[in-house]
Amino acid sequence: MNEPLASKYRPKDFDNFVGQQHLIGTKGPIRKFLELERIPSMIFWGPPGTGKTTLAYIISQNLYYDFYKLQAVNSGKDKLRKIVAKALANQQYNKKTILFLDEIHRWNKAQQDALLPYVEKGVIILIGATTENPSFTVISALLSRTKVFVFNQHTEEDIFNLLKRIAKEEYPEITITKKILETMAGLSNGDIRSALNILEMTTTLALSEQKEGKKTKVTNEILENAVQKPIYYDKNGDEHYNIISAIHKSMRSSNPDAAAYWVERMLQAGEDPLYVARRLLRFASEDIGNADPQAVILANTVYETCQKLGMPECSVALLQLAIYLAKAPKDNSAYMAEGKIKKDIEQYGNLPVPLHIRNAPTKLMKDIGYGKGYQYDHNLTNKKSDQQCLPDKLKSRKYIS
Repeated sequence: MNEPLASKYRPKDFDNFVGQQHLIGTKGPIRKFLELERIPSMIFWGPPGTGKTTLAYIISQNLYYDFYKLQAVNSGKDKLRKIVAKALANQQYNKKTILFLDEIHRWNKAQQDALLPYVEKGVIILIGATTENPSFTVISALLSRTKVFVFNQHTEEDIFNLLKRIAKEEYPEITITKKILETMAGLSNGDIRSALNILEMTTTLALSEQKEGKKTKVTNEILENAVQKPIYYDKNGDEHYNIISAIHKSMRSSNPDAAAYWVERMLQAGEDPLYVARRLLRFASEDIGNADPQAVILANTVYETCQKLGMPECSVALLQLAIYLAKAPKDNSAYMAEGKIKKDIEQYGNLPVPLHIRNAPTKLMKDIGYGKGYQYDHNLTNKKSDQQCLPDKLKSRKYIS
């Protein structure tokens, strides 16, 4: 009676699975794998509530394989050894074993290394689920032996249709308008589990406020009391880097509206304002540079403002800076030059400084040629010499276009 909706309505087959048609549609690779009964080791990567665990469950229900589930946050090598022992025993009977490792990104390198040989030899078919970018959280050896499938955030339309169906089945005595259901879908941030939790909370509140003799109705006030709008953001995760990338690229594209939006998204999610200020300071030198030298000075001032004020008072200064940087002229010549110079340093190493531009504070240094032939530019009519200042191997190199 008290089973949560997310559990009660968890799909048991593809027909009731919401979204991810690029994976489980008629031509989807995972559907094809199931039809062929040949499941490879896989990593499911996507935001919360997009069906990663559910799809692993459907796979377990459709194959005559042994299926084990581990929660990475509270499981380690000991539990893995027990599953491996069972998997090795299964091999004697030509039976396959699937291990579903939820939140695989929470396993450290040593734990993942312990799993690797059994995945490599096919003793275990791994299905790992993660909200973090596996390129950074799964060791390369394990990643190379799995197929990564990306789970997309659910559309509001998909979530609305699901809420509409479940509300009709589960709460026929409660009036929930289309507008309310659409709002719930929007509040869910593409997370079906969140959407169903919102539906449960609002209907529970509606029933608690029901007046005798009147039909229960979910109102905007009840919905507002039941839930606060969640912001999907992990300060140490992939979405963190997605949003900071959006800030940089919006400013680079001279789009102040988008730049301000993404900065505010970070701040509202609880990001450290000094981190945002540091990234804007970097942008001022990397993308604006000498096109507007004032930008770096302003960015540094805003950083100091954030140190003095903190949140929420410093938020306007950060938005002001983001808008300024987006509107400023752009020049990335220093940034591009740095890349070229680093490449030459890596290739040629410590090339010697030309003798004529070396200081010669001693007689010995003068005798061996230090400073010989140096032209003091201030003594020239046009104040500019054409003397060589780069090492001999790079004497014609141009880093600044």
